[in-house]
Amino acid sequence: MLPLEVIRRAPKILLHDHLDGGLRPATIVELAREVGYRGLPTTDPDDLAAWIRRGADRKSLELYLETFAHTVGVMQERDAIARVAAECVEDLAADGIVYAEVRHAPELSTAGGLSLDEVVEAILDGFRIGSERAATAGRPIVVRFLAVAMRQENRALEVAELALRHRDEGVVGFDIAGPEAGYPPGRFADAFRLLTHASFHLTLHAGEGYGLPSIREALDLGAERLGHGVRIVDDISVDADGRARLGRLAAYVRDRRIPLELCPTSNVHTGLVDSIADYPVDLLRRLRFRVTVNTDNRLMSNVTLSSEFQALDEAFGIGLGEMEWLTINALKSAFAPFDERLRLINEVVKPGYARLRAEESRVVAAGS
Repeated sequence: MLPLEVIRRAPKILLHDHLDGGLRPATIVELAREVGYRGLPTTDPDDLAAWIRRGADRKSLELYLETFAHTVGVMQERDAIARVAAECVEDLAADGIVYAEVRHAPELSTAGGLSLDEVVEAILDGFRIGSERAATAGRPIVVRFLAVAMRQENRALEVAELALRHRDEGVVGFDIAGPEAGYPPGRFADAFRLLTHASFHLTLHAGEGYGLPSIREALDLGAERLGHGVRIVDDISVDADGRARLGRLAAYVRDRRIPLELCPTSNVHTGLVDSIADYPVDLLRRLRFRVTVNTDNRLMSNVTLSSEFQALDEAFGIGLGEMEWLTINALKSAFAPFDERLRLINEVVKPGYARLRAEESRVVAAGS
């Protein structure tokens, strides 16, 4: 099995990470004190982290989402948002991530009087600060922003227009998040028409808390990636002899190389499967779907991208070779310009894995 330290040193790509799901517990406590937020169940950072993680692991997407009240509660002032964003970048870089797309719903951070634009500007400022700190520490990273609209609200068109206003400043895509059941994204068709006409990138939460109709609708609306998308396995059957048969939707998703933003531990916590060993990533990767591995919410699920890869290695023995394939999948699927993706693949990802494989070979040779 791959040692965690080796996984941490491997260059990694992250496409699905929520800013409000990755705060440092100590930061939540400090910001709560500074901004006067009194809703925390405890002011001890370790106890708070444990409380949030217990709350998230209740086998329900709707219950999982309730834990965000406290992280969002301290993200209502400009300086607080910028701090959270900068620390996010530093934490991702420390985990070996070289490119990340981090998402947040700006409408969740306007209760204190900030405008949508001010929220995005604070996030982008924080990303710049964090990237400078990471580069100084010898861990260069590129971080971009995905603007999210909440599907249970009615501000998608506002957020779409917001994303387009800031597209040249680091906003590279648009997403719809929140509870899937009962809130079809098709009610925001005007927002999707605006974005597709403007040649803007779309990734939609689909196939997490709801099944194939959610995936079909996301694709009909122009989604280039599926946030989670794991319920595509509902359209795949496996015969007694192990032969997989793909339904029309699953075949379409695979044939079109539509990326799946899989978040294994999060999906265990929301009750999709009982354990990582039961997670269908093994089936999907063997069938060569465009699989990517992601964290979703690092605080709520107590994960890093390295720990997610370690869990998959323990369950399925993916090794460095498959880890590199999954990483390149993610970079091919990123919303960064083609030239930037190609540079990262050829100058960072492939050389990084080549070095690790060479080290692995030397260790094996030395022990034989």
